[in-house]
Amino acid sequence: MGNNKYKILIVEDEVNIRSFVEAILETNRYQVITAETCEEGIIMFSSHNPDLVILDLGLPDKDGLEFIKEIRAGFITPIIVLSARMAERDKVVALDMGANDYISKPFGTEELMARVRATLRNSRYNVAAGISPAGKFKANGLSIDYDRREITVDGKKVSLTQTEYNIVAFLSEHSGKVMTYASIIRAIWGTEDRGSIKKLQVNMANIRKKFGSKPGSNHYILNELGVGYRMIDGE
Repeated sequence: MGNNKYKILIVEDEVNIRSFVEAILETNRYQVITAETCEEGIIMFSSHNPDLVILDLGLPDKDGLEFIKEIRAGFITPIIVLSARMAERDKVVALDMGANDYISKPFGTEELMARVRATLRNSRYNVAAGISPAGKFKANGLSIDYDRREITVDGKKVSLTQTEYNIVAFLSEHSGKVMTYASIIRAIWGTEDRGSIKKLQVNMANIRKKFGSKPGSNHYILNELGVGYRMIDGE
C-alpha cells in the first residue's frame, strides 16, 4: 500500500533482494515499482517518473553506472546505490557520477530506511511538510516544470544540482515575496549553522551564472541585502 507521496523505483536483478527491499518499502507505505535490468529500469523511470531510485550496479545487461549516466543526462532524481561492491574506488566513482548515496550489501533494514528518508528529505525543499510544488512556473523567459523537475531559460535547458534546483523551486513557490536567509536555509537544509549563509550565497551565485545573469544583474532572483532573496512574480 502506497502513501501517494513517494514513488520508488528498485532496479535489482537478484529476486530475493528485490523482493526484500520492495517488502520493506511497502511496509513503510511507499509506492514501489521494480525492474530487473538497466534497460528495463530506464523504461520504468521514463514511464513512472519516480521520486527515488534504488539501484544495483551488477545488472545483467549493463553496469548500473550506465543507468546513472543516462538519468543524470536529464534528471536530478535522487539515486541510492545498493551494491556488493565494497571497494572505496567503486563508491567514489558512483557518487562522482551522480549517485546521492551508496549502501554496501549486506545491509540492515533500519539503515536502508534511514538512508531512504534522508535522501528524500534532501531532495525536495519542503519534504518535511509532505508538500512540493506541482505544475509549472513562468516568468520573463524562465520556466520551471515542477513535475519533471526541469528548468529552462529562454527555451534552453538549465542543468542544476539538486540543491540549486530546490532553492529555485522554493523561491518560485513564494515568488514576489522576500524569503529571509533563515527561511531558505531551514527549507533546504533543515538546520542552520555558522556557514549556512555562505553556503546559500555560493549556491545562489552558481544559479545566477547558470541562468546567464551577469555579475551585478538580477534577472530572476533579487537579492534583498542583509535580508534574503526574492523571485520575480510569475506570469
